[in-house]
Amino acid sequence: MSDSKKVRETVSETYAKAVSGPSTGCCGPEPQKGALAKLAGYTEENLASIPADAAANSFGCGNPLAFSGVREGEVVLDLGSGAGIDIILAGKMVGLSGRVIGIDMTDEMIERARENIAAAGLENVDVRKGIIEDMPVEDSSVDWVISNCVINLSPEKDKVFSEIHRVLKPGGRMLVSDIVARDLPEWALAS
Repeated sequence: MSDSKKVRETVSETYAKAVSGPSTGCCGPEPQKGALAKLAGYTEENLASIPADAAANSFGCGNPLAFSGVREGEVVLDLGSGAGIDIILAGKMVGLSGRVIGIDMTDEMIERARENIAAAGLENVDVRKGIIEDMPVEDSSVDWVISNCVINLSPEKDKVFSEIHRVLKPGGRMLVSDIVARDLPEWALAS
């Protein structure tokens, strides 16, 4: 098994456990499931407008839509869409004339996102199974690519950025919330 495949399996297993478990997040114990959504910058209005489960199972590190210029009628692609917090919020922003696509590789997350999309009553949001290094999305088909603390998990970041370039329409935009760290101690690199 390749190193990239091992990394993807580990990430998928970790997030499957996080979404299935009672009160722990992806990255260790947290005081309350869903606390990350508040810390990540989602407003009370954002959180009140979506199913509680989407917020409770949000494991991102920011709110990429808060700084985007997503407008009605646009197509938004979310990399690593998880339980659906960002795709649901984007679905409301683009309206009936727009479309939102989420990509996730973890079956449990896809199932949870689909349940949350249905609970939100959105018909303009779709979740697809796939990896962000080989996206199941047509060339030059999206206006916005967003990602919330997912690209850092990819073992092949160069492929992710190549795919982003491939799927964006001319003039399309990308907005990413993620973690960047340099000069980590050896113990952290081994984790």
